[in-house]
Amino acid sequence: MSDARFAAAKLLIRQRESGAFSNILLGSALSEAGLSERDKAFAAALFYGCVEREMTLNFILSQYSRLPVEKIEPQAKIILHMGIYQLMYMPSVPDSAAVNESVKLCKKLKLYSAEGFVNGLLRNFLRSEKKVDYSGLQTEERLSVEYSCPKELCAKWITEYGEDNAIKALKASLGAPPIYARVNTTKISDDDLVKLLKKEGVSASVNPKLSGCIRLEKTGDIERLDSFKKGYFHIQDVSSQLCCHTLKPIVNETVLDICAAPGGKSFTMAEMMGNNGRVLAMDLYEQRVGLIEQGAERLGLRIIEVKENNATRYNKEIPLADKVLCDAPCSGLGVIRRKPEIKYKKLEYFAELPILQKAILDVSSRYVKVGGTLVYSTCTLSRAENDEVAADFAASHPDFSPIVMPIPYADAANSSTRTFFPEEDGGDGFFTASFRRIK
Repeated sequence: MSDARFAAAKLLIRQRESGAFSNILLGSALSEAGLSERDKAFAAALFYGCVEREMTLNFILSQYSRLPVEKIEPQAKIILHMGIYQLMYMPSVPDSAAVNESVKLCKKLKLYSAEGFVNGLLRNFLRSEKKVDYSGLQTEERLSVEYSCPKELCAKWITEYGEDNAIKALKASLGAPPIYARVNTTKISDDDLVKLLKKEGVSASVNPKLSGCIRLEKTGDIERLDSFKKGYFHIQDVSSQLCCHTLKPIVNETVLDICAAPGGKSFTMAEMMGNNGRVLAMDLYEQRVGLIEQGAERLGLRIIEVKENNATRYNKEIPLADKVLCDAPCSGLGVIRRKPEIKYKKLEYFAELPILQKAILDVSSRYVKVGGTLVYSTCTLSRAENDEVAADFAASHPDFSPIVMPIPYADAANSSTRTFFPEEDGGDGFFTASFRRIK
Protein backbone atom coordinates (compact mmCIF):
# COMPACT_ATOMS: atom_id res chain seq x y z
CA MET A 1 0.00 0.00 0.00
CA SER A 2 3.05 2.31 0.11
CA ASP A 3 2.46 3.42 -3.49
CA ALA A 4 -1.22 4.03 -2.71
CA ARG A 5 -0.33 6.26 0.24
CA PHE A 6 2.22 8.15 -1.85
CA ALA A 7 -0.39 8.69 -4.59
CA ALA A 8 -2.91 9.92 -2.00
CA ALA A 9 -0.31 12.28 -0.50
CA LYS A 10 0.52 13.81 -3.89
CA LEU A 11 -3.17 14.24 -4.64
CA LEU A 12 -3.78 15.97 -1.31
CA ILE A 13 -0.85 18.31 -1.96
CA ARG A 14 -2.28 19.20 -5.37
CA GLN A 15 -5.77 19.64 -3.96
CA ARG A 16 -4.65 21.90 -1.10
CA GLU A 17 -2.48 24.01 -3.41
CA SER A 18 -4.99 24.34 -6.25
CA GLY A 19 -8.35 24.17 -4.47
CA ALA A 20 -9.60 21.91 -7.31
CA PHE A 21 -12.58 19.62 -6.77
CA SER A 22 -11.45 16.26 -5.44
CA ASN A 23 -13.58 14.22 -7.86
CA ILE A 24 -11.97 15.99 -10.83
CA LEU A 25 -8.45 15.44 -9.53
CA LEU A 26 -8.95 11.84 -8.54
CA GLY A 27 -9.97 10.05 -11.74
CA SER A 28 -7.02 10.79 -14.01
CA ALA A 29 -4.43 10.90 -11.22
CA LEU A 30 -5.00 7.33 -10.00
CA SER A 31 -4.91 5.96 -13.53
CA GLU A 32 -1.62 7.71 -14.17
CA ALA A 33 -0.17 6.28 -10.94
CA GLY A 34 -0.41 2.74 -12.33
CA LEU A 35 -2.00 1.33 -9.18
CA SER A 36 -3.87 -1.96 -8.87
CA GLU A 37 -7.66 -1.77 -8.38
CA ARG A 38 -7.17 -2.56 -4.68
CA ASP A 39 -4.58 0.19 -4.24
CA LYS A 40 -6.71 2.65 -6.22
CA ALA A 41 -9.62 2.02 -3.84
CA PHE A 42 -7.37 2.50 -0.80
CA ALA A 43 -5.81 5.70 -2.16
CA ALA A 44 -9.23 7.12 -3.07
CA ALA A 45 -10.66 6.34 0.39
CA LEU A 46 -7.66 7.92 2.12
CA PHE A 47 -7.70 10.97 -0.14
CA TYR A 48 -11.43 11.62 0.18
CA GLY A 49 -11.33 10.92 3.91
CA CYS A 50 -8.63 13.50 4.55
CA VAL A 51 -10.45 16.09 2.45
CA GLU A 52 -13.82 15.63 4.14
CA ARG A 53 -12.36 15.30 7.67
CA GLU A 54 -9.85 18.16 7.42
CA MET A 55 -11.31 20.20 10.29
CA THR A 56 -11.57 17.17 12.59
CA LEU A 57 -8.00 16.18 11.79
CA ASN A 58 -6.76 19.70 12.52
CA PHE A 59 -8.63 19.67 15.83
CA ILE A 60 -6.91 16.41 16.82
CA LEU A 61 -3.56 17.84 15.71
CA SER A 62 -4.11 20.89 17.90
CA GLN A 63 -4.43 18.63 20.94
CA TYR A 64 -1.24 16.66 20.25
CA SER A 65 1.15 19.03 18.47
CA ARG A 66 3.71 21.16 20.29
CA LEU A 67 3.48 23.55 17.33
CA PRO A 68 0.35 25.56 16.45
CA VAL A 69 -1.40 23.75 13.57
CA GLU A 70 -1.01 26.72 11.23
CA LYS A 71 2.79 26.64 11.70
CA ILE A 72 3.23 22.97 10.75
CA GLU A 73 4.91 22.59 7.36
CA PRO A 74 2.01 22.04 4.87
CA GLN A 75 3.22 18.71 3.48
CA ALA A 76 4.06 17.41 6.96
CA LYS A 77 0.51 18.37 8.00
CA ILE A 78 -0.87 16.32 5.11
CA ILE A 79 1.18 13.30 6.21
CA LEU A 80 -0.11 13.72 9.78
CA HIS A 81 -3.68 14.03 8.51
CA MET A 82 -3.24 10.77 6.59
CA GLY A 83 -1.72 9.02 9.61
CA ILE A 84 -4.43 10.16 12.01
CA TYR A 85 -7.15 9.33 9.50
CA GLN A 86 -5.88 5.77 9.17
CA LEU A 87 -5.67 5.40 12.95
CA MET A 88 -9.15 6.84 13.53
CA TYR A 89 -11.25 5.83 10.56
CA MET A 90 -9.60 2.88 8.75
CA PRO A 91 -9.85 -0.11 11.11
CA SER A 92 -8.41 -2.47 8.51
CA VAL A 93 -5.05 -0.66 8.73
CA PRO A 94 -2.81 -1.86 11.61
CA ASP A 95 -1.76 0.98 13.91
CA SER A 96 1.91 0.18 13.36
CA ALA A 97 1.50 0.42 9.58
CA ALA A 98 -0.26 3.79 9.83
CA VAL A 99 2.66 5.20 11.85
CA ASN A 100 5.55 3.55 9.99
CA GLU A 101 4.20 4.35 6.54
CA SER A 102 3.70 7.99 7.57
CA VAL A 103 7.37 8.23 8.51
CA LYS A 104 8.31 6.62 5.18
CA LEU A 105 6.24 9.26 3.38
CA CYS A 106 8.42 11.95 4.97
CA LYS A 107 11.43 10.33 3.27
CA LYS A 108 9.63 9.99 -0.07
CA LEU A 109 8.65 13.66 0.01
CA LYS A 110 12.14 14.61 1.24
CA LEU A 111 10.81 16.04 4.52
CA TYR A 112 13.68 14.56 6.50
CA SER A 113 13.43 17.11 9.32
CA ALA A 114 9.77 16.15 9.90
CA GLU A 115 10.36 12.42 10.46
CA GLY A 116 10.82 12.64 14.23
CA PHE A 117 7.94 15.08 14.66
CA VAL A 118 5.52 12.87 12.67
CA ASN A 119 6.65 9.70 14.42
CA GLY A 120 6.44 11.24 17.90
CA LEU A 121 3.01 12.83 17.43
CA LEU A 122 1.38 9.71 16.02
CA ARG A 123 2.88 7.48 18.74
CA ASN A 124 1.73 9.94 21.40
CA PHE A 125 -1.77 9.78 19.90
CA LEU A 126 -1.64 5.99 20.14
CA ARG A 127 -0.40 6.04 23.74
CA SER A 128 -3.39 8.18 24.67
CA GLU A 129 -5.63 5.47 23.11
CA LYS A 130 -6.66 7.90 20.35
CA LYS A 131 -8.50 10.13 22.78
CA VAL A 132 -10.12 13.29 21.42
CA ASP A 133 -11.33 15.83 23.96
CA TYR A 134 -14.53 17.62 22.90
CA SER A 135 -15.33 18.91 26.40
CA GLY A 136 -16.17 22.58 26.68
CA LEU A 137 -17.50 22.87 23.13
CA GLN A 138 -20.96 24.33 22.55
CA THR A 139 -23.43 22.53 20.23
CA GLU A 140 -22.42 24.28 16.99
CA GLU A 141 -18.70 24.04 17.81
CA ARG A 142 -18.96 20.35 18.66
CA LEU A 143 -20.90 19.54 15.48
CA SER A 144 -18.38 21.57 13.51
CA VAL A 145 -15.43 19.58 14.87
CA GLU A 146 -17.14 16.18 14.95
CA TYR A 147 -18.44 16.37 11.36
CA SER A 148 -15.65 18.58 9.98
CA CYS A 149 -18.02 21.30 8.85
CA PRO A 150 -17.55 25.07 9.36
CA LYS A 151 -19.44 26.41 12.35
CA GLU A 152 -21.27 28.99 10.24
CA LEU A 153 -22.72 26.25 8.02
CA CYS A 154 -23.73 24.15 11.05
CA ALA A 155 -25.44 27.24 12.49
CA LYS A 156 -27.18 27.98 9.17
CA TRP A 157 -28.64 24.47 8.92
CA ILE A 158 -29.73 24.42 12.58
CA THR A 159 -31.43 27.81 12.18
CA GLU A 160 -33.10 26.99 8.85
CA TYR A 161 -33.98 23.31 9.25
CA GLY A 162 -33.71 22.44 12.95
CA GLU A 163 -31.02 20.51 14.81
CA ASP A 164 -32.32 17.03 13.88
CA ASN A 165 -32.24 17.72 10.13
CA ALA A 166 -28.90 19.50 10.47
CA ILE A 167 -27.36 16.45 12.14
CA LYS A 168 -28.93 14.19 9.50
CA ALA A 169 -27.27 16.26 6.76
CA LEU A 170 -23.94 16.34 8.61
CA LYS A 171 -23.89 12.56 9.13
CA ALA A 172 -24.68 11.95 5.49
CA SER A 173 -21.91 14.32 4.39
CA LEU A 174 -19.18 11.91 5.50
CA GLY A 175 -18.08 8.62 3.98
CA ALA A 176 -18.42 7.14 0.51
CA PRO A 177 -21.75 8.12 -1.07
CA PRO A 178 -24.04 5.37 -2.34
CA ILE A 179 -24.10 4.82 -6.10
CA TYR A 180 -27.52 4.72 -7.73
CA ALA A 181 -28.45 4.21 -11.35
CA ARG A 182 -31.54 4.88 -13.41
CA VAL A 183 -32.63 1.86 -15.45
CA ASN A 184 -33.19 2.57 -19.14
CA THR A 185 -36.72 1.20 -19.12
CA THR A 186 -36.97 1.59 -22.90
CA LYS A 187 -34.51 -1.32 -23.16
CA ILE A 188 -34.62 -3.46 -20.01
CA SER A 189 -36.50 -4.04 -16.73
CA ASP A 190 -35.14 -3.40 -13.23
CA ASP A 191 -34.93 -7.10 -12.36
CA ASP A 192 -33.31 -8.11 -15.63
CA LEU A 193 -30.67 -5.40 -15.30
CA VAL A 194 -29.86 -6.48 -11.74
CA LYS A 195 -29.37 -10.07 -12.96
CA LEU A 196 -27.18 -8.93 -15.84
CA LEU A 197 -25.02 -6.73 -13.60
CA LYS A 198 -24.48 -9.59 -11.17
CA LYS A 199 -23.17 -11.71 -14.06
CA GLU A 200 -20.73 -8.87 -14.76
CA GLY A 201 -19.49 -9.00 -11.17
CA VAL A 202 -21.35 -5.93 -9.91
CA SER A 203 -23.39 -6.06 -6.71
CA ALA A 204 -26.77 -4.59 -7.66
CA SER A 205 -30.17 -4.38 -5.99
CA VAL A 206 -33.54 -2.85 -6.83
CA ASN A 207 -34.45 0.21 -4.78
CA PRO A 208 -37.65 -0.89 -3.00
CA LYS A 209 -38.81 2.73 -2.65
CA LEU A 210 -38.49 3.82 -6.28
CA SER A 211 -39.21 1.96 -9.52
CA GLY A 212 -36.52 2.27 -12.18
CA CYS A 213 -33.83 2.91 -9.59
CA ILE A 214 -31.12 0.43 -8.59
CA ARG A 215 -28.19 0.58 -6.18
CA LEU A 216 -24.71 -0.46 -7.30
CA GLU A 217 -21.73 -1.61 -5.26
CA LYS A 218 -18.27 -2.92 -6.14
CA THR A 219 -18.61 -1.51 -9.63
CA GLY A 220 -14.97 -0.98 -10.59
CA ASP A 221 -14.79 1.02 -13.82
CA ILE A 222 -18.47 1.38 -14.76
CA GLU A 223 -17.76 2.34 -18.35
CA ARG A 224 -16.08 -1.04 -19.01
CA LEU A 225 -19.37 -2.92 -18.40
CA ASP A 226 -21.21 -4.29 -21.43
CA SER A 227 -24.50 -3.30 -19.80
CA PHE A 228 -23.28 0.31 -19.66
CA LYS A 229 -21.96 0.27 -23.22
CA LYS A 230 -25.31 -1.09 -24.42
CA GLY A 231 -27.13 1.80 -22.76
CA TYR A 232 -29.07 -0.16 -20.16
CA PHE A 233 -28.54 2.45 -17.43
CA HIS A 234 -26.98 5.75 -16.46
CA ILE A 235 -25.68 6.85 -13.06
CA GLN A 236 -28.12 9.13 -11.28
CA ASP A 237 -28.82 9.83 -7.63
CA VAL A 238 -32.22 9.02 -6.10
CA SER A 239 -33.07 12.68 -5.46
CA SER A 240 -32.28 13.63 -9.04
CA GLN A 241 -34.61 10.87 -10.24
CA LEU A 242 -37.33 12.15 -7.90
CA CYS A 243 -36.94 15.59 -9.48
CA CYS A 244 -37.90 14.05 -12.83
CA HIS A 245 -40.89 12.33 -11.22
CA THR A 246 -41.94 15.74 -9.88
CA LEU A 247 -42.09 17.19 -13.41
CA LYS A 248 -43.85 13.98 -14.56
CA PRO A 249 -43.33 14.14 -18.35
CA ILE A 250 -45.54 11.81 -20.41
CA VAL A 251 -45.66 10.40 -23.94
CA ASN A 252 -45.67 12.90 -26.83
CA GLU A 253 -45.08 16.00 -24.70
CA THR A 254 -42.52 18.71 -25.41
CA VAL A 255 -40.13 19.02 -22.48
CA LEU A 256 -37.36 21.56 -21.88
CA ASP A 257 -34.37 20.89 -19.61
CA ILE A 258 -32.95 24.39 -19.26
CA CYS A 259 -29.63 23.65 -17.50
CA ALA A 260 -29.26 20.04 -18.58
CA ALA A 261 -25.57 19.01 -18.52
CA PRO A 262 -24.36 16.36 -18.00
CA GLY A 263 -27.83 15.14 -19.04
CA GLY A 264 -29.01 12.69 -16.38
CA LYS A 265 -32.43 14.30 -15.92
CA SER A 266 -32.97 14.62 -19.67
CA PHE A 267 -32.22 10.91 -20.06
CA THR A 268 -34.60 9.88 -17.28
CA MET A 269 -37.39 12.09 -18.60
CA ALA A 270 -37.00 10.67 -22.13
CA GLU A 271 -37.23 7.17 -20.65
CA MET A 272 -40.33 8.11 -18.65
CA MET A 273 -41.85 9.28 -21.94
CA GLY A 274 -41.17 5.90 -23.54
CA ASN A 275 -38.83 7.59 -26.03
CA ASN A 276 -41.84 9.29 -27.64
CA GLY A 277 -42.16 13.07 -27.78
CA ARG A 278 -39.48 15.76 -27.63
CA VAL A 279 -36.88 16.63 -24.99
CA LEU A 280 -34.78 19.71 -25.66
CA ALA A 281 -31.66 19.58 -23.44
CA MET A 282 -29.66 22.81 -23.21
CA ASP A 283 -26.47 24.11 -21.69
CA LEU A 284 -24.24 27.16 -22.00
CA TYR A 285 -21.05 25.38 -23.06
CA GLU A 286 -20.41 23.40 -26.24
CA GLN A 287 -18.34 20.71 -24.47
CA ARG A 288 -21.09 20.04 -21.92
CA VAL A 289 -23.72 19.92 -24.66
CA GLY A 290 -21.53 17.31 -26.36
CA LEU A 291 -21.62 15.16 -23.21
CA ILE A 292 -25.42 15.16 -23.29
CA GLU A 293 -25.41 14.18 -26.96
CA GLN A 294 -22.99 11.29 -26.34
CA GLY A 295 -25.05 10.00 -23.41
CA ALA A 296 -28.32 10.14 -25.34
CA GLU A 297 -26.74 8.25 -28.23
CA ARG A 298 -25.39 5.51 -25.93
CA LEU A 299 -28.82 5.11 -24.32
CA GLY A 300 -30.63 5.11 -27.67
CA LEU A 301 -32.84 8.06 -26.69
CA ARG A 302 -33.72 9.50 -30.07
CA ILE A 303 -36.17 12.13 -28.77
CA ILE A 304 -33.41 14.16 -27.07
CA GLU A 305 -32.25 17.22 -28.97
CA VAL A 306 -29.30 19.25 -27.66
CA LYS A 307 -28.69 22.97 -27.94
CA GLU A 308 -26.21 25.55 -26.71
CA ASN A 309 -28.16 28.23 -24.89
CA ASN A 310 -27.69 30.99 -22.33
CA ALA A 311 -30.37 30.31 -19.71
CA THR A 312 -30.37 33.92 -18.46
CA ARG A 313 -31.58 35.29 -21.83
CA TYR A 314 -34.90 34.62 -23.53
CA ASN A 315 -34.43 32.75 -26.82
CA LYS A 316 -37.32 33.07 -29.27
CA GLU A 317 -36.06 29.99 -31.16
CA ILE A 318 -36.93 27.74 -28.19
CA PRO A 319 -40.48 26.34 -28.47
CA LEU A 320 -43.20 26.63 -25.85
CA ALA A 321 -43.33 23.42 -23.85
CA ASP A 322 -45.73 21.28 -21.84
CA LYS A 323 -43.11 20.76 -19.12
CA VAL A 324 -40.07 22.86 -18.22
CA LEU A 325 -37.34 21.86 -15.77
CA CYS A 326 -35.20 24.67 -14.36
CA ASP A 327 -32.44 22.86 -12.47
CA ALA A 328 -30.50 25.97 -11.58
CA PRO A 329 -26.80 26.43 -10.73
CA CYS A 330 -26.50 26.39 -6.94
CA SER A 331 -24.11 26.17 -4.00
CA GLY A 332 -24.28 22.36 -3.97
CA LEU A 333 -24.68 22.08 -0.19
CA GLY A 334 -26.80 18.96 -0.70
CA VAL A 335 -23.99 17.04 -2.43
CA ILE A 336 -21.13 17.69 -0.02
CA ARG A 337 -20.39 13.97 0.28
CA ARG A 338 -19.58 13.96 -3.45
CA LYS A 339 -17.68 17.28 -3.44
CA PRO A 340 -16.44 17.77 0.14
CA GLU A 341 -14.53 20.98 -0.66
CA ILE A 342 -17.85 22.82 -1.03
CA LYS A 343 -18.41 22.94 2.73
CA TYR A 344 -15.17 24.83 3.31
CA LYS A 345 -16.22 27.77 1.14
CA LYS A 346 -17.32 30.91 2.97
CA LEU A 347 -21.11 31.33 2.87
CA GLU A 348 -20.74 34.81 1.39
CA TYR A 349 -19.25 33.09 -1.67
CA PHE A 350 -22.80 31.91 -2.45
CA ALA A 351 -24.58 35.16 -1.58
CA GLU A 352 -25.17 36.27 -5.17
CA LEU A 353 -26.55 32.94 -6.39
CA PRO A 354 -30.25 33.72 -5.72
CA ILE A 355 -29.99 36.65 -8.14
CA LEU A 356 -28.83 34.31 -10.91
CA GLN A 357 -31.38 31.65 -9.95
CA LYS A 358 -34.28 34.12 -10.05
CA ALA A 359 -33.15 35.37 -13.47
CA ILE A 360 -32.95 31.85 -14.92
CA LEU A 361 -36.29 30.85 -13.39
CA ASP A 362 -37.95 33.97 -14.80
CA VAL A 363 -36.67 33.24 -18.32
CA SER A 364 -37.56 29.55 -18.01
CA SER A 365 -41.16 30.43 -17.14
CA ARG A 366 -41.59 32.21 -20.47
CA TYR A 367 -41.26 28.88 -22.30
CA VAL A 368 -44.19 27.21 -20.47
CA LYS A 369 -47.50 26.75 -22.29
CA VAL A 370 -50.71 27.81 -20.57
CA GLY A 371 -51.68 24.76 -18.52
CA GLY A 372 -48.08 23.56 -18.55
CA THR A 373 -45.84 22.70 -15.60
CA LEU A 374 -42.65 24.38 -14.39
CA VAL A 375 -40.33 22.77 -11.81
CA TYR A 376 -37.52 24.71 -10.15
CA SER A 377 -34.87 22.53 -8.52
CA THR A 378 -31.46 22.68 -6.85
CA CYS A 379 -29.09 20.24 -5.18
CA THR A 380 -28.55 22.49 -2.17
CA LEU A 381 -29.84 23.01 1.38
CA SER A 382 -30.29 26.75 1.69
CA ARG A 383 -33.52 28.65 2.26
CA ALA A 384 -32.20 31.64 0.30
CA GLU A 385 -31.60 29.54 -2.82
CA ASN A 386 -34.64 27.33 -2.42
CA ASP A 387 -37.79 28.43 -0.59
CA GLU A 388 -37.09 32.15 -0.95
CA VAL A 389 -36.46 31.93 -4.70
CA ALA A 390 -39.67 29.91 -5.12
CA ALA A 391 -41.68 32.35 -2.97
CA ASP A 392 -40.31 35.35 -4.85
CA PHE A 393 -41.25 33.73 -8.17
CA ALA A 394 -44.80 32.97 -6.98
CA ALA A 395 -45.26 36.54 -5.72
CA SER A 396 -43.98 38.15 -8.92
CA HIS A 397 -45.68 35.81 -11.42
CA PRO A 398 -49.48 35.83 -10.95
CA ASP A 399 -49.80 33.81 -14.17
CA PHE A 400 -48.30 30.82 -12.30
CA SER A 401 -49.80 28.95 -9.38
CA PRO A 402 -47.89 26.67 -6.97
CA ILE A 403 -49.16 23.10 -7.32
CA VAL A 404 -48.62 19.77 -5.56
CA MET A 405 -47.08 17.17 -7.88
CA PRO A 406 -47.44 13.73 -6.24
CA ILE A 407 -44.39 11.49 -6.55
CA PRO A 408 -44.07 7.71 -6.07
CA TYR A 409 -41.93 7.93 -2.93
CA ALA A 410 -42.94 7.09 0.62
CA ASP A 411 -43.26 10.00 3.07
CA ALA A 412 -42.76 12.68 0.37
CA ALA A 413 -44.22 15.99 1.55
CA ASN A 414 -47.69 16.83 0.23
CA SER A 415 -46.55 20.30 -0.75
CA SER A 416 -45.67 22.38 -3.81
CA THR A 417 -42.15 22.66 -2.40
CA ARG A 418 -40.10 19.72 -1.12
CA THR A 419 -36.76 19.59 0.64
CA PHE A 420 -35.06 16.21 0.50
CA PHE A 421 -32.46 15.86 3.21
CA PRO A 422 -29.47 13.66 2.36
CA GLU A 423 -29.62 10.15 3.75
CA GLU A 424 -26.59 7.99 4.53
CA ASP A 425 -27.94 5.20 2.30
CA GLY A 426 -30.32 7.28 0.24
CA GLY A 427 -30.45 10.35 -1.93
CA ASP A 428 -28.55 13.63 -1.85
CA GLY A 429 -29.91 16.89 -0.46
CA PHE A 430 -32.32 18.37 -2.99
CA PHE A 431 -35.14 20.90 -3.42
CA THR A 432 -38.06 21.13 -5.84
CA ALA A 433 -40.83 23.69 -6.33
CA SER A 434 -43.72 23.07 -8.75
CA PHE A 435 -45.87 25.61 -10.60
CA ARG A 436 -48.64 25.52 -13.22
CA ARG A 437 -49.13 28.26 -15.78
CA ILE A 438 -52.76 29.30 -15.38
CA LYS A 439 -52.98 32.20 -17.82
